Amino acid sequence: MKNFLVHDENTRAEMLESIGLKGIEDLFKQIPQTARMGELNLEKPLSEMDLQKRIKQIAKENKTDYVSFIGGGIYNKFVPAAISQVANRFEFLTAYTPYQAEVAQGTLQIMYEFQTMMCRLTGMDIANATVYDGATACAEAILMAVRIAKKNKVLVSEKLNPEYLQVIKTYTWANGIEVEYFDEVPENTADYAAVLVQIPDYYGEITEFKAVDCLSIICCDISTLSILKTPAEMGADIVAADIQTLGMPMNFGGPHAGILACKEKYMRQLPGRLAGRTVDADGNQAFTLTIQTREQHIKREKATSNICSNQALMGLWATLYLSLMGEDGFRQAGYLSAKNAHLLSEKLAKKGVKTLNKNFFNEFVIEVEDADEFLNRLKANNILGGIKLDDHRILVATTEMNSAEEIDRYVATLAEF
Repeated sequence: MKNFLVHDENTRAEMLESIGLKGIEDLFKQIPQTARMGELNLEKPLSEMDLQKRIKQIAKENKTDYVSFIGGGIYNKFVPAAISQVANRFEFLTAYTPYQAEVAQGTLQIMYEFQTMMCRLTGMDIANATVYDGATACAEAILMAVRIAKKNKVLVSEKLNPEYLQVIKTYTWANGIEVEYFDEVPENTADYAAVLVQIPDYYGEITEFKAVDCLSIICCDISTLSILKTPAEMGADIVAADIQTLGMPMNFGGPHAGILACKEKYMRQLPGRLAGRTVDADGNQAFTLTIQTREQHIKREKATSNICSNQALMGLWATLYLSLMGEDGFRQAGYLSAKNAHLLSEKLAKKGVKTLNKNFFNEFVIEVEDADEFLNRLKANNILGGIKLDDHRILVATTEMNSAEEIDRYVATLAEF
């Protein structure tokens, strides 16, 4: 991208005159003064060379040497360097191509391959080419289930990621859907459109999903499927998932991507895009968008979602990640994540810190006397120790990025506590 060139005063004057205004202030006169931002306290203008030096100087004030044991939906996973090298090629990175993919064979093929990978991992028949994130995937799954079952009540686990619950509340309130939250799945579910659970749940617990008398929605972290049963094996009708753990850096919380997958008979109610493979008039392989259920493509009242775009670029990252890691590498990363979590839990137990989970993958809850003091002591030793749940409980996560030395540092800090 070329450097941005500002308009000079003569150009500005010509532009203003063409729309009948005398000055830039006239452009904003309809905005009340109370709603306007005051003067920005900026440093004096700098040349590009000096500005680069200044930005680097400011950046040094950031602390980036923390060891992270934070999870809760965003995880510090290994990202192969080749991903950014390929994904940042201009063929993929242009702003419009992932959005309007109808004539972009490369993007369409990536979508198709991505969908295939998601189906293999979840065990489901159909997967879409991403939605925004895990939270919107869960909310859209509920709307989808309500349309299929033609019932207006759903059951949602209280142990879902709290951010997901907030998005679900917004979606269901706006659509007039009645939501009941539960700790344990009730015995009688026949009056509901669906039951939504997260496995492992927000607190890291792995539970067996019992058969229900309505549609079953299972929310999962895709990376756990390297070791755990697939949602299909657990009896899912619809799967909602976040795919941040497939090669996407944490990046202060985004961007992410999510997916929805389902049984084939529910395909027409699946929101988002589906890319398909066919042959053209000359018999050559070709890719196309086979189903688009957005309101810009079909009648608004028949649209299954008002999501107007997807996260195709993040889908590309996930596809590259799985291709580069391969089945063995993907499984090894999952194994190491789980191994590190159980190692940390065992070492904490020897120090008298109790783990509250019975079964967990790479995330678990510990009980401490004072959560704030516990986490502050770790932070003073350059360790982000987890997420405070309340005064006595902390959610701790590990990935393949946590070394044995870092785990020992975490535990050694307790000697000073």
